[in-house]
Amino acid sequence: MTGRPVRLATRGSEQASTQARVVAEHLGEATGRPAELVFVETTGDRRQDVPLHVIGGQGVFVKEVQQAVLDGRADAAVHSAKDLPSIPAPNLVVGAYTRRRDPADALVGRPLDELGEGAIVATGSVRRRAQLAVVRPDLRFVELRGNIATRLGRIPEDGAIVMAVAALEVLGRTELVAERLDPTRFVPAVGQGCVAVEVAADDDETIELLAALDHAPTRHAVEVERAFLAELGAGCTLPVGAHAADGRLRTFLAASDREDRHVDLIIASDDVALSGDDGDLERAREAARAAKDAVGWNVSP
Repeated sequence: MTGRPVRLATRGSEQASTQARVVAEHLGEATGRPAELVFVETTGDRRQDVPLHVIGGQGVFVKEVQQAVLDGRADAAVHSAKDLPSIPAPNLVVGAYTRRRDPADALVGRPLDELGEGAIVATGSVRRRAQLAVVRPDLRFVELRGNIATRLGRIPEDGAIVMAVAALEVLGRTELVAERLDPTRFVPAVGQGCVAVEVAADDDETIELLAALDHAPTRHAVEVERAFLAELGAGCTLPVGAHAADGRLRTFLAASDREDRHVDLIIASDDVALSGDDGDLERAREAARAAKDAVGWNVSP
């Protein structure tokens, strides 16, 4: 490999650093340019004892990583796409959406039909809580934060935790999946399973390099999902899901109390046909407006 190493900013967690190393390897294979990692601690990493909605939710895992690019300490920022705020950061663009891994959620511990009456499920996601409560209103939910090793050590006795299948794929731990939750029924978070690589909007050289990693079908799907989220004005701490695949956009929205995050299970879900063109962005926005009307939920950007 020749040329100056491309500096990739990333969180230091096992999952984040592993997926950044995969990006670095693929970049070297595709372009012949070496890459090195620049580790950044984020607000979300520092405050793992606090629920995400309390510390702000949207952007808590990406802002400091983005700043490393804006400050010139890195050439690109590697994120889990589901962590990106719905509104793009000024002066940054997504240079690559890498090929998506499995977007589904999974139960680790016990599968759904083996969870007893009133069993405990640990998850910090109100979306996951709402979707599971639809089919199992008897379940009890508790908060779950921390890195993957910490979370795997907190599986409730006779209960389960909820994790993204992609996170377990990255770490080679898919044998832990007790049940993969069908994403057509349990709609994933926007961008789940995809890695996004941001770059300065005026850095033509790095943009050209990252183009070799961009997976066009994944880019279209994630941009459609993000259009749905942006129209809601909602972030990853709210009970929202959207997943574009196989020519369909499946969406989920639950009305909840903005004060205590209690999900009252007024649900709007939709299955929208896509055409594979730019018109899909407006179809996603229309679906978001219809979802808000259906639950009577006024969400401000």
